[in-house]
Amino acid sequence: QVQLVESGGGLVQAGGSLRLSCAASGRTLSRYNMGWFRQAPGKEREFVAGINWRSSYTYYAESVKGRFTISRDNAKNTMYLQMNSAKPEDTAVYYCAADEGSNWYVQVQQERYEYWGQGTQVTVSS
Repeated sequence: QVQLVESGGGLVQAGGSLRLSCAASGRTLSRYNMGWFRQAPGKEREFVAGINWRSSYTYYAESVKGRFTISRDNAKNTMYLQMNSAKPEDTAVYYCAADEGSNWYVQVQQERYEYWGQGTQVTVSS
């Protein structure tokens, strides 16, 4: 079983940048496809970005495409989400998640992910 801990959240002005990290322990991150999800107040949790275990495939929600970049460093057991050109609508709690599946693609449905971090708050001020 893998444990996930997010960090790097905080307050950023619109147009600014933030980098989130997801550190894994218990098992090597290279076993898993990974994803970032977010949940804004009063809204359902939604998919943001995903990356397969080899970093050969990434997928983004339309709302963040071109602004966010997902990456991973399996040697450091860490995944990242670089957030650029932040918008107030990006304000949410951001969660990282691990999928034990070995597909070359990434899942967008949260039900497909077995392990979750506790979340980190990102607030974008206008």
